[in-house]
Amino acid sequence: MPSTRTAVLAGITAAVTTATLTLNAHADTRAAHERAAAARCAHPADVLDLTDWKLTLPTGDDEDPTEITQPELAAYSAEPWFRAESGCDAVRFRAAVNGVTTGGSSYPRAELREMTEGGEDEAAWSTTDGTHTLVVREAFTALPAERPYLVGAQVHGGDDDVTVFRLEGSSLYITDGDDRHHHLVTDDYDLGTEFEARFVAENGRIAVYYNGRRETTISHDSDTNYFKAGAYTQANCDNSEPCADDNHGEVRISRIEVTHS
Repeated sequence: MPSTRTAVLAGITAAVTTATLTLNAHADTRAAHERAAAARCAHPADVLDLTDWKLTLPTGDDEDPTEITQPELAAYSAEPWFRAESGCDAVRFRAAVNGVTTGGSSYPRAELREMTEGGEDEAAWSTTDGTHTLVVREAFTALPAERPYLVGAQVHGGDDDVTVFRLEGSSLYITDGDDRHHHLVTDDYDLGTEFEARFVAENGRIAVYYNGRRETTISHDSDTNYFKAGAYTQANCDNSEPCADDNHGEVRISRIEVTHS
C-alpha cells in the first residue's frame, strides 16, 4: 500500500493540475470573449448609428481632407483617427496639429457631419420650423500642447459654427458665434470625464444642455443648419509644438442621436 506521504503528494499534484486546467479554461474563455467583442465592433459604425452622417478626417491632400460617406462609412475605420474601442463601448476621434484641414478652416478635424436620406444628402434645417435635437455622450480625452483647445460637438450654420462645446484646458465653454467664452459650464473639467451634450433648436433659438441641465439659450434664425460631432482640434503647427501626430486632440463618443420633429 502507498505511504501517507505518497498519497498526500499525489493529492497535491492532482489539485494543482485541476487548478491549472481551470485557469487555462478561464483564460481561453476570456480570450474568446475578447475575440467576439472585437468581431462585434470592428468598425465605429458597429458602435454608433452612423447612417445619417459623413466623416471628415485630418488626412488627405492640402485643403482636401479625406471624406467618407455612406455606404463606405458603415465598414470604415482609420487608426488612430477614427476607431472603435475594443470593448465596443465608444468611438475615438483624433485630430493632430499637423493634420490636413478644410479650405474654410486652419484647424484639423476628425468629425462627423449630419446627413439625410441614409447619408446621401447634406442636412440643412431651419431653427424656425420644427424641433431639431442632438444628444452626444462624450469625453475629451486629449488636448494639444501649448494651445489646449478642442471642440467636441456643435451646431453649424452655413459657413460658420453657431454654438459649440469647447474645452480650453480645464474650462468647458458653450460658444455663441465668435464669442468663444459665451458661457462657462465648468472651470474644473478633468480629461476623460464623460458628459451629455444636448442641443435643442426650435422657434429661432437653440437651448444648450449639459448633463440634462439647460446652461444657455442662443438666438439664431437660419435655415442652413446641421449638427457636427467629433474632435475639432483648435491648434495647428503654427501655434502648437511639436508638429507631430502625437500632439493631438481626442474625443471619445459613446452615444450620438439626432431627432427632427
